[in-house]
This record gives sequence, structure tokens and C-alpha cells, in this order.
Amino acid sequence: MTESKNRQWVLSARPAGKMTGEEFLWNEAPTPRPSDGQVLIRTLWLSIDPAQRIWMVRDSYKPAVPLGAVMQSFAVGQVIESRHPDFKPRDIVRGEFGWQDYATSDGKSFGGMQKIAPGIPPNLALGLFGLNGLTAYIGIAEVGKIKAGETVVVSGAAGATGSVAGQIAKIKGCRVIGTAGGTAKCAWLVDEAHFDAAIDYKSEDVGARLSELCPNGIDVFFDNIGGEVLNEVLARINLNARIVLCGSISKSDAAAPQPGPANYSNLVAKRARMEGFTGLDYPARVPEAFEALGRWQRDGSLVHNEDVAHGLENAPKALLRLFAGENFGKQLVKVADATV
Repeated sequence: MTESKNRQWVLSARPAGKMTGEEFLWNEAPTPRPSDGQVLIRTLWLSIDPAQRIWMVRDSYKPAVPLGAVMQSFAVGQVIESRHPDFKPRDIVRGEFGWQDYATSDGKSFGGMQKIAPGIPPNLALGLFGLNGLTAYIGIAEVGKIKAGETVVVSGAAGATGSVAGQIAKIKGCRVIGTAGGTAKCAWLVDEAHFDAAIDYKSEDVGARLSELCPNGIDVFFDNIGGEVLNEVLARINLNARIVLCGSISKSDAAAPQPGPANYSNLVAKRARMEGFTGLDYPARVPEAFEALGRWQRDGSLVHNEDVAHGLENAPKALLRLFAGENFGKQLVKVADATV
């Protein structure tokens, strides 16, 4: 039995600078009903990701969220009612369902809609076995084309994607350096995720530490940050280096100056390659990625961390926490439990 109201957060204003949370408006609407070819989904977990700020501001690899529309996000939910031949009630599914209790879907929205395999917890279906894990795997293996013995640097290394990317590189025999904000995050990277070293960008000179830790240069950079960290890495890249552009969270404040990297000419001198991508660009690699991630998780060579907020009402706070660098690992919001 569904509730008669659907609590939701709608986008009421586009952020002009640092987000405040006032960009969202709490709303209560009638619970939607599925049409032919659709399912009604009860949201269980929301994925909170840096890309959501881009979606709030402008068209990118997907159209911007319209003002007055439900804030978009990937989510895991349970099918409550189905008028779709491929889904039945109680199925646990992943898709772009948004910041709301209930959503209808025909499976044709951005990223599609997939059943979650039995045995995979819904929270992991949004992190390690979701877009974050897929992005890390593709970025390191396909775009970065890492080789054993290379030096790999990962920015935003304590986040949901960076932490997995660095661990994959380590599993593949690379020497891995991460950057993160705070001593606790850096300690976790070395002690739990088995990075070779970590740089605290809040208290250390990133350039000086990169020179110290990478005396023979940098072969692959998995970048989630952009800005000055990218610039310092470019000054130290090796011949035929690969720069994997996954994100640019340093640019999240549109009002702040955003100069380009001063050391970009080193890409020419070193015959290096800089490439942006998303994990969704490689649908044929999904089974391979999740099989490998599952194998590494089971044998203990890959670990993950989560930062969970409880309650739909806390979704804006969770996004602000992410951009303040306060999250530790995957940022999630738990909305409800699945029915038995």
C-alpha cells in the first residue's frame, strides 16, 4: 500500500556560487500512478554525487534539471506496482528516480533502469557496484591504460570513485599516491586502502610533496578535482602520460576564479593525452567491471567507505556536506527500507 502523498525536493534556483541549500524547495505531491509500460517505485536509497551540481546549472552530457522539477539523482528503489512486462512487484531496481519517495519509470530515462542482482545490498548498488565503481574501473583500465610498475596519482582519493580507482591501480601493480583533505582521510588511504602514500592538500604543499613522492615523474593521473592539483601534476608528468578527467569539484563555486592550468603545454612536450569520460560511455564493459570489483571485494583486496545520511529531508544537507569535503567515501541518503 502506497502513501497518498509523495514528499520531494524540487530545484527552485540555480546555484550562482557556493551552494547554500536554499536552491531546493520541499514539496508534497500526490503519489503518481504508473501508466502502461511503467512501474511505480518506492525510493530506498539516494546517491549523492558531485555531478549533481552540474545538472543543476547547465546542460552537460544530460539536460539540466528544469526549475520546478524534482531534483535528479540516481537511486535504488523497490517496485511497488508494475505495468511493465520486465519488472514485477518487490523487484529492487536502480535508475534515475530523483529526490522523492515515489517515482514512475519506463526504464528509458538517463542511464536506464536495471534490476539489482540478489545478494547485492542496495547501498552498494549505488557505490561500488554502481556508477562510481564502473567509472573507477573504466577510468583506470580503459582510459588510463595503466601498466604494472607505473606511478599513478589520484585526486579526491578518499571519495567514492577515487578510492576505488586508486585501489584498482594498486591491485594491478602500480605505485599509487592519493590526495585528500584531512589527516583521517589520508590515514585511511594508506592504512586501509593500501595506497603507497597520501597528500593532505589542506595542510601540505601539494607540489613539493608530489616532487618528493614521485621523483621519477607521474605516468597516470586520475583527476576528480581539477584546479591547482591538476596544474601541479601536469608539471611532473612523464613521456606518454595519461590524464584521466573524471571530475572537477574544485570548480563547484562558479563565482570563484577558474583559470586554466598554466602547465598544459607540458602535454605537448611529453606527448601526453588528457581525456574526459563517463562510465556510462562503455556499456559493454559493465559485466566485466562488476565481476572484477566483486572478486576483489570478496578476497579483501578492495575496501570501501560510506557516509550515510538518514531521511529524505536530509538530502540537501548531504549534498552540501559532499561539496564541503566532509564526506568520507560514498555519500548516500537512506530514505526507506525494502518491504519483505
